[in-house]
Amino acid sequence: MMTSLFIWLLPLPPLLAFFVILLFTRSRNRLSHALAIGGAGLSFLGSMIVFFRAITTPDLAASPFGSAIAWLPVAGEPVRIGVMVDPLTAVMLFFVAWTVLMIFIYSVGYHNFGQPAGKEDQPGLPPRGAEVRVKNETSRVPSIEPMYARFFAFVSLFAAAMYLLVVSDNLLTLYIGWEIMGLCSYLLIGFWYGKTSARDAAVKAFLTTRIGDMFMLLGMAALFAQTGTLSFQAILGDPEVLAKLAGTASVIPGLSWAGLIGLLLFAGTVGKSAQFPLHVWLPDAMEGPTPVSAMIHAATMVSAGVYLVARFFPLLAAGWEPGQPVTTPMLVMAVIGSFTALFAATIAVAQNDIKRVLAYSTISQLGYMVAALGAGAFVAAVFHLITHAFFKALLFLGSGSVIHGMEHGVMHTGEHIDPQDMQNMGGLCERMPVTFWTFLIGGLALAGFPLVTAGFWSKDEILSGALAGGHRVVFIVLALAALLTAFYTARQITLTFLGKPRTEAAAHAHESAPTMTVPLVVLAFFAVTAGWAGIPEAFPGLGGMVPNWLGGFLGTMPNIPHGEEGHSLVPLLTSLLVSLGGLWLGWLVYRGVQAGQADPLAERLGGLFNVLRSKYYLDELYQGIFVRPAQWLSETFAYRWLDQGVIDGILHGVARGALLLGLFLRRFIDIPLINRSGDVLAEGSRDMGGLMARAQTGRIQMYMVITVGIAVIFGLIIVFLVPGLRP
Repeated sequence: MMTSLFIWLLPLPPLLAFFVILLFTRSRNRLSHALAIGGAGLSFLGSMIVFFRAITTPDLAASPFGSAIAWLPVAGEPVRIGVMVDPLTAVMLFFVAWTVLMIFIYSVGYHNFGQPAGKEDQPGLPPRGAEVRVKNETSRVPSIEPMYARFFAFVSLFAAAMYLLVVSDNLLTLYIGWEIMGLCSYLLIGFWYGKTSARDAAVKAFLTTRIGDMFMLLGMAALFAQTGTLSFQAILGDPEVLAKLAGTASVIPGLSWAGLIGLLLFAGTVGKSAQFPLHVWLPDAMEGPTPVSAMIHAATMVSAGVYLVARFFPLLAAGWEPGQPVTTPMLVMAVIGSFTALFAATIAVAQNDIKRVLAYSTISQLGYMVAALGAGAFVAAVFHLITHAFFKALLFLGSGSVIHGMEHGVMHTGEHIDPQDMQNMGGLCERMPVTFWTFLIGGLALAGFPLVTAGFWSKDEILSGALAGGHRVVFIVLALAALLTAFYTARQITLTFLGKPRTEAAAHAHESAPTMTVPLVVLAFFAVTAGWAGIPEAFPGLGGMVPNWLGGFLGTMPNIPHGEEGHSLVPLLTSLLVSLGGLWLGWLVYRGVQAGQADPLAERLGGLFNVLRSKYYLDELYQGIFVRPAQWLSETFAYRWLDQGVIDGILHGVARGALLLGLFLRRFIDIPLINRSGDVLAEGSRDMGGLMARAQTGRIQMYMVITVGIAVIFGLIIVFLVPGLRP
């Protein structure tokens, strides 16, 4: 009961922090960040308690922690919502709690220590708090983010939504957390709403992810219509329900209900986890503050998309057995995931913005995870989700530290350069040693440096699973993506930290504050050690020396078919070759880049390099086939023709008709009939009054004569008209 209570309370502290900051402490910055970090810290402690309770409980998968309550009656049966912690939830809680807390602590230094690049329209502006001398006049940039409390309120809500999503035991409350994160991404990507590009990026992210979310909502409705519930245990834990869904034809010929629902739910992942073709929003999300980038790319939003398909893997793979052809949803995931991994990696090699390289790297690594699930490598996909969260959070926070250092160099030198452009850096390893060594660890983990980084073990597991399962095309594509990943990682590290400074700003850069570097050290520790939890027993040489705890823990999940296992020398040698070869090649190409020199890769690739740098012109393509037609429909067709021409025309016609009808009624009914009738009645009454006034002479004799005359008249009438009185 105590564990269940802890689970219910996990999303509550950040949620309360959000409301308190927003309502009461918006003008008190220190109190606001204390509340936010306190809320994240309480959720962290609760998560660690639940996690260690979970890993020490035997047979957790069969009897997960949690409880549920009746919420809304539907057709006489209440919909039950609740919380649940099984092996998948437990490992998710671990990395979410650590990364969120580190990002919150880092944010304090980030918003106090300098101005992140990208906020201003002009690159190269000095950090906040700096004295700027322009035309013999000195002015001071604000020393703290003006919307400091607002930032911590929004990231607190972001964290609460992720906790809610992870601990939910049903698809309904998961979807609520899912949509709250969509709102938070809109608010935080467009945090500096005074900048046009930030506003556009926020709208782009919100609308693009909504496409996938609408298909996901349809999948939820179809799932509830077929099963009468949205509970994970009732659907995913019951083999009879899964068999029924896999064996029942859907409204689409040749596709079972399990296949159709799986594809609809996967569409939500395509939007949220930025898979092709809905990947275009994620690079533009770099317009937000760097901690937001880390939250989106590592701790919360994109991880939620992969978590969704991992959670519903029993449904996506319903009816599949290792060695047999994969199901339709698995095939789609394998194709989209592997293509996205290679596609995004090719774009990353041509980007110069230090954060944009990492953005395309995230898209590529998410494709790795999706492809692994498509190949049936469930444990490998979740393993890479965990390791990626640590080293990608490390890399994004490290890039923010680099940008801060560069901006201080800009302040001291007055150079007007873009502090996020790697071409303007170089030699930062001596000036920012903590940032360099931690960034190097994260980069090597991303590149899959053999044996000593977490990224190597999870990537090797995916490649081994793909090859052992007979998915050779997936294996080859992912191996090429891994080669490019190592290449652009070496390119990024070499251009940023090695060699000599290529600008005066880089020569005057200095290390960030401890509030920023301490989280980097913590995340660097996990970027190395997180891989030790999943070293497969079949790994040549080292297998069995360290227990494969993660594989055994996740392997107990019910109704999850596991792909073929095996670690031959082919995937191992491939991992070594692509990792070491890519790192060496990237260093070799970029080690001697001088100030003002063109990108060496541009000289070798020619026009292809421009295509890669322009992201295959997909944004322009989408602009041409979706955005501009939509604008034309809204502005020309809907507004000018439909609204102004048809709707306004009808309304104006009705108005004119009503005016003409009013004039007709006034001229032919109101004035001649209604008004004239009243006038005639008034005139008749007046004339009658005048006539009767003449009879009022004041003479009693006249009154008596009239009275007698009237009496005689009435008497005659009575006599002649009443029967029996007539003579």
